Amino acid sequence: MNLAQGARREDPSMARLGPGRACPLSYRYPPAVFRRDPEIVAETIYVIGGLYGNVEALECALCLAAREPGPVKIVFNGDFHWFDVSTGDFERVTREVARHVALRGNVETEIASEDTGAGCGCAYPVDVSDAEVSRSNEILARLRETSRAFAPSRAQLAALPMHLVARVGDARIGIVHGDAASLAGWGFAADRLDNPAHRRWIESAFRDARVDVFASTHTCLPAFREFALDGGTAIVANNGAAGMPNFQGRRRGLVTRIGRAAFDGPERIYGLHGRGFHVDSLELAYDHERWVERFLASWPEGSPAHASYFRRIVEGPRFMPAQATPRAA
Repeated sequence: MNLAQGARREDPSMARLGPGRACPLSYRYPPAVFRRDPEIVAETIYVIGGLYGNVEALECALCLAAREPGPVKIVFNGDFHWFDVSTGDFERVTREVARHVALRGNVETEIASEDTGAGCGCAYPVDVSDAEVSRSNEILARLRETSRAFAPSRAQLAALPMHLVARVGDARIGIVHGDAASLAGWGFAADRLDNPAHRRWIESAFRDARVDVFASTHTCLPAFREFALDGGTAIVANNGAAGMPNFQGRRRGLVTRIGRAAFDGPERIYGLHGRGFHVDSLELAYDHERWVERFLASWPEGSPAHASYFRRIVEGPRFMPAQATPRAA
């Protein structure tokens, strides 16, 4: 749906749950939408999710892709904006993303229009505090102010798709921001993927979508999982965040690489493979000190982003590689 073409339908839960907790009905789609010809056919794809305006991580990801022996298709699958409230940073991220393939996340969807009542559009689950949700809504409001100086870019963000289909070898890949049914869905979060009660939904989503891999982000923490399904395998590859640390004590972002050939380099930390394709999580060793300087220039102590994210940026989240590492289910 092109947001520039009309108002979004209202979801009654938005009024009940409040901004940041619920999202418009227009965020939703059935998994069957992935039953279509691929928009992308490539030997290698880098899926860069959750860049969050980190210019240093952006540079690192592009350099890593440039080192590949063959051509690489780069796909930004949403939330490439977030901390980049300075005009220069916003313009830089916008310009670089426009050179590649992109779909919109909740951040881009919300800054592409004026306040819809959805706040940040994150659809935060109940275990996220109200204070955290409120701060995210404040960050989004400030980012929207920055975006108003880029009217053509806002229109372009509104026109970005919510999902894409790709093919690497014989593998069909659904590229999403959230999950198989919603732009801001949490169905591919690590705890949901490991919940036996969620298994039926996962199997149904893969069968309806007819894909071998779902590549996602949104949850801000990574999870790679493999499911035995109909005599084959189904893979969820959630990269977590390209623009922030993903593990405690490790100041590096993550991107998902999907290729016909295996990745050969120290950046690979774990991965899975199917028939004729490889899905790997690659670390981005971006310039941490430079990024911290840039972040603090826009979000000093006392700001909502500092309160919510600075500790993670410096120390990493309370999350370990074993929690993200691929498991058969």
